[in-house]
Amino acid sequence: MIRLVAIDLDDTLLDPSLKIADKCLQAINEVQQKGVLVTLATGRMYRSALPYAQQLKVDVPLLTYQGGLVKNSLSQEVLYYRPLPSKPAVEVVEYFQANKVHVHSYTVDELCMESLTEEGRYYVSICGVEPLLVDDLLSVCRNGGAMKIMAITDNNELMLKMEKELKNKYGDTLNITRSKPLFLEVMAREANKADALRVIAAHYQVDRSEVMAIGDSYNDLAMLKWAGIGVAMGNACQEVKNAADFVTFTNEEDGVAEALRRFVL
Repeated sequence: MIRLVAIDLDDTLLDPSLKIADKCLQAINEVQQKGVLVTLATGRMYRSALPYAQQLKVDVPLLTYQGGLVKNSLSQEVLYYRPLPSKPAVEVVEYFQANKVHVHSYTVDELCMESLTEEGRYYVSICGVEPLLVDDLLSVCRNGGAMKIMAITDNNELMLKMEKELKNKYGDTLNITRSKPLFLEVMAREANKADALRVIAAHYQVDRSEVMAIGDSYNDLAMLKWAGIGVAMGNACQEVKNAADFVTFTNEEDGVAEALRRFVL
């Protein structure tokens, strides 16, 4: 019996127009009426995820920043908070700047950039949050409280090189993952969807076997493996599909609704 469902947003619950399809809305509503808890598990900042939680009438802590912040959308209660340590945060920003890629960070639920690059405008169009332009991104990270650092590049060779080099240096101390092919994200080691989902389940006294997680990308892998039922979207990368217990339809085919009807309704 599933008592808690965690759903990724981008390329999972959201269709290509960044909306929740009617069939998915209906299925989530029916699941909630059965008393099953539904939350969002996203790499997005809390401010960016909140409108979707309000649309779904979710009264459960939201898993945001890849798990770095777990905060209730109504009461504002914080269950889990894991920002980046200052020293590696500064080093990672310096590394991305040396590779001449777009880089931004987040602090106090603000999206911080030094300039609004083409990549930055693309990211803003997705997240729906206007950036705070700062003189020095390194100073933001030195002050502590940076939730995440993100680099964006369409140079796939460079992306893979940076991911490999960062994992070789920080793999034991930081969480380094890709959420989209163009996005390389760096968080505190404890800021991951599996650990954060474990906190939410424990808060509601829900056993791991009673949790279902739905996602599509590398940043969802740990969560899908931890949950009693891990569901990959039909549009997920092959590694995620291989790790899942079930592969549903794509995000353009109401895959979330299909998974909820199969395992919950």
